[in-house]
Amino acid sequence: MRRWPLRAAEHALAAPVVSGVLAGVGTPHLAASYLGAMHRVLPVTFCTVFAVSASGRIETVSAASTYGNTAERTSERYVAQRFDLLDPNMVWLAKRKLPKRAQLWLGHQRAEEVADPAYRAACYGDVGIRERASILLLLPTGQRTAVSFYRSLAQPDFGDADFALLETHATLLADATLAHGRSAMAAREAVEPTLATRLLALSLREREVIGHLMAGKTAKQTARELGIELTTVRTHQYRAFRRLGIGTLKALLRGVSPVVSP
Repeated sequence: MRRWPLRAAEHALAAPVVSGVLAGVGTPHLAASYLGAMHRVLPVTFCTVFAVSASGRIETVSAASTYGNTAERTSERYVAQRFDLLDPNMVWLAKRKLPKRAQLWLGHQRAEEVADPAYRAACYGDVGIRERASILLLLPTGQRTAVSFYRSLAQPDFGDADFALLETHATLLADATLAHGRSAMAAREAVEPTLATRLLALSLREREVIGHLMAGKTAKQTARELGIELTTVRTHQYRAFRRLGIGTLKALLRGVSPVVSP
């Protein structure tokens, strides 16, 4: 397993590759676009795109494979079982000191180098993957992103020429992934305000109650810490939920998923 830093550089990129990569920005087919575009110059089996916020929340998930929906199913397991907490790339990025400007690396990892057996089986062994090469991006905000390309057991190992191709296209793929994140955020903002914006509509006491609940406190603990009755906490919670457009505590902890009113 190894990683090395990349520097932004001007390269002459093939127009079909550039247009193919950019075609997925702002769509549900980001990884499929990357895979199709890069497959013109680099034979690979899977492509995955993961972006994690500084707080550890997974913000972008996209996956594609050259056959069926194997990569998509694998990414679902990755997210559901929080393999990002075991992923050497994500763990390494999370431990790094925040940079003053965006930093890029290229990483290479073989299946046998994955320590956790469940993670290794789900993302490599069970789906016939030999290795991955990843473009890693760390932002000053703490957001960490990995754009990874995978080769199956039937394909040759990544070599120096393959790494050189990935280095050449690293800035393009990183910029496209950032643009996709901004596009997705803008789309969400157009449909619904952020939680922070919604909280401004609450009364001070309602915000206090919601803040305690978001911190994992129970209604009883919230009542005790705020010095008010449990029934009062329930009343503030009910009113706050109505204003936030949610119906359950689970929805609040997920990040405020709106409930459509009849």
